[in-house]
Amino acid sequence: MTPSASLVGCLRSHGDRVALHTETTQLTYRDLAGAVTATGPSLGSGRRLILLETRNDTETLTRYLAALAAGHVVIPVPAERDHHAIIDTYDPDTVIDASGIHHRHRRAVHRLHDDLALLMSTSGSTGSPKLVRLSRINLISNAAAISEYLDIRETDRAATTLPLSYCYGLSVVHSHLLRGAGLILTGHSVVDDRFWELFRRHRGTSLAGVPHTFDLLDRIGFDAMELPHLRYLTQAGGRMPPEQVSRWAAHARERGRKFFVMYGATEATARMAYLPPEAALSHPGCIGRPIPGGALSIDSSDDWPDGTGELVYTGPNVMMGYAQQPADLALGATVDELRTGDIARRGPDGLYEIVGRSSRFVKLYGLRIDLQRLEAALRSHDTAALCAEHDGRIVVAATTRRSAHELRQLTAAAAGVPATAVRAVVVPELPRLASGKPDYPAVRRLAAMPDPDAATDAVDLRRLFADVLHLDPTTIDTRASFVDLGGNSLTYVAMSVRLEQAIGHLPARWHLMPLDRLQPTTAPRRRWGSTVETSVALRAAAIVLIVGSHADLFKLWGGAHVLLGVAGYNFGRFCLTPVPRRQRVLHLRNTIAWIAVPSIVWVAIALAVTDDYHISNLLLANKFLGPPDSMTAGRLWFVEVLVWILVALTVVVWLPRADRWERRRPFGFAAALLVVGLALRYDLPGFDLGREAWFTVLAFWFFAAGWAAAKASTLWQRTIVTAVVAMGLHGYFGNPDREMLVLAGFVLLIWLPALRCPAAVAGVCGLLAEASLYIYLTHYQVYPLAGDHPLIGVVLSLATGVVLTRLVTAVRGRVAGRSAGLSVRELAPRAELAESKGGMIAP
Repeated sequence: MTPSASLVGCLRSHGDRVALHTETTQLTYRDLAGAVTATGPSLGSGRRLILLETRNDTETLTRYLAALAAGHVVIPVPAERDHHAIIDTYDPDTVIDASGIHHRHRRAVHRLHDDLALLMSTSGSTGSPKLVRLSRINLISNAAAISEYLDIRETDRAATTLPLSYCYGLSVVHSHLLRGAGLILTGHSVVDDRFWELFRRHRGTSLAGVPHTFDLLDRIGFDAMELPHLRYLTQAGGRMPPEQVSRWAAHARERGRKFFVMYGATEATARMAYLPPEAALSHPGCIGRPIPGGALSIDSSDDWPDGTGELVYTGPNVMMGYAQQPADLALGATVDELRTGDIARRGPDGLYEIVGRSSRFVKLYGLRIDLQRLEAALRSHDTAALCAEHDGRIVVAATTRRSAHELRQLTAAAAGVPATAVRAVVVPELPRLASGKPDYPAVRRLAAMPDPDAATDAVDLRRLFADVLHLDPTTIDTRASFVDLGGNSLTYVAMSVRLEQAIGHLPARWHLMPLDRLQPTTAPRRRWGSTVETSVALRAAAIVLIVGSHADLFKLWGGAHVLLGVAGYNFGRFCLTPVPRRQRVLHLRNTIAWIAVPSIVWVAIALAVTDDYHISNLLLANKFLGPPDSMTAGRLWFVEVLVWILVALTVVVWLPRADRWERRRPFGFAAALLVVGLALRYDLPGFDLGREAWFTVLAFWFFAAGWAAAKASTLWQRTIVTAVVAMGLHGYFGNPDREMLVLAGFVLLIWLPALRCPAAVAGVCGLLAEASLYIYLTHYQVYPLAGDHPLIGVVLSLATGVVLTRLVTAVRGRVAGRSAGLSVRELAPRAELAESKGGMIAP
């Protein structure tokens, strides 16, 4: 039977079961088999060597399967990386990238062994042309073994949390397709709300991750998520500390799930051993037992105690051998066992435990990094270096004219890891033994020396965070994030602008990242090199439009309605975090207080010195209690509407059934409320709350539209929200210009998450956005002071709000300073609220 008939037949045998779930479509096994068959001819004639840039999407997976089905040999590589070393070494016949299929040779030019199916790199992103040769038997046997011990069922659906260029990611694909299970194809990170919306919608049953993945899950509050269909989690890609294994195993058992710790290598196709879930609590430091069909043994030597030695694996999934040049592709199997380079022992219960390493490879962030290759990469940059591993970091000692900071950045880029994973030391001479061989123990000892470069980076960020958050910099733990340190809505905007200026870029979800991972960029700064979040820019622009229109500098109405949409957008992003229902309600309570308290205080002051307000304004209830005087009722309508919307939504979130629905269908829940709000936008019979009170209900749909925009994760969802906003705005104000202005704001919010602009513009946007609540509250009393000079009145209003914001922030800082000696753990109760405060729901 030909490979094509075998693979396509296997796919087709699963019939109309859904094979692939994406954000926009579903594909049955029958459809997938047809797509694979149809794609085959486009890959070229003959048996070709194909380099495939991988993405977690249907097109990549179809092309990959089509190449295997046609008997081609595939080299999967990560997208948007430099692959010149592999291309120059192996001269592939065909290259497939984002722009399409490119045939470099009309005819296949390589001699390829009949069994060869796949070539995979083991050296991360260091560009090593040394590849692992894998056969069809390797792929099938390992997929069968994995599916057996994980008990993968036809009803299972696994999310692609890992890249398809990584053997772990491919093993998830192979094992599930073999059993007729489903794949949830997504390139979103687990910290992205869109990932979880997709996972819940398609009832995901399993998650696979490297240790860093589980760190991210910890950070986003995974243990409080409602994932009713999740059956098990798997971890591989590096050693997870035993205490973490115990914690995750206990978490899984409490929720009726299973947690598998797995051990493997690309040279074994993927897996060699697994730790049964029931053993994870009692033996969290072990790698477990061999996979079905495989065997482990210990090769002892005089250098290790009895029963301890190098771990050796045998099984049908052991690679054919390595390839370092095109001629190697014609070779058959050159190895029959895999010497792992790990030092291990076997316990009396049959479980194996790793106790050390003997190889020159390290595994960080899911990458197996060849330190020898890394040294060669540094030499190509005129840097003589020795690299070792110590305590989960790469230690590099080098003789170079570069600074330690530059050496660390260069090494991190070559290894494909964050700079925080590298300890760099510039030395006058490389440490060597008397024999002249490298002295790697001496390199590791350098890791114990003070690291002035890392200290400088950390101290700078500590001072920056301390300045904005009013903390003592010496008490800031660089493993803490903005949220952990108590960041709130008053500091989120200022922190985002200053951080972008400090490190040269603003990472996605930076507020959840530890300080020691917020690294400066090495790219040169450009005039238009600053980034400002669209929601921040819209807040700044809207408050200028509001003040300018009220002061008669111009007449551009609609800014307050844009602000209402931004408030809903940030409510969706920050107030509905995956935490227990009680904490959600607590978040909302505090969010309401951050808006209502300063508003009430200012109204009280204004009532004492002016006739601008009524006692009902003090209760933020003028829309309900009157009087309906246009000036009194209109001046604070935005704050009143926003506060009462949040009060109503707090009641909704408090309801267990509503809370569960929102967690399972976040976009659907927001869209349903948008439909309700849009229905109320029109005159409905039987509803007579009074004109002013009804205005509050009518305005809700703007907030709901922003909320739905925040939860829209697919093209069709964003398109629907845009269309609904456009429909709802038609005729709403009776002023086409006003309607177009508001629509433009929503379109930017829905489709453009961030804007590039000069640093000065970003700074002004941040300043005005941060002060927008106080500008809004005070400008009615300020701009009249300028008399017939509206421009002066607008500038004076903006400046007053900015100054008042700074004064209030300083007072809060002084109060917070009394707690500056608190540890991060002691700050946790405040930190758990920061996600909602950081959302900047206030105008």
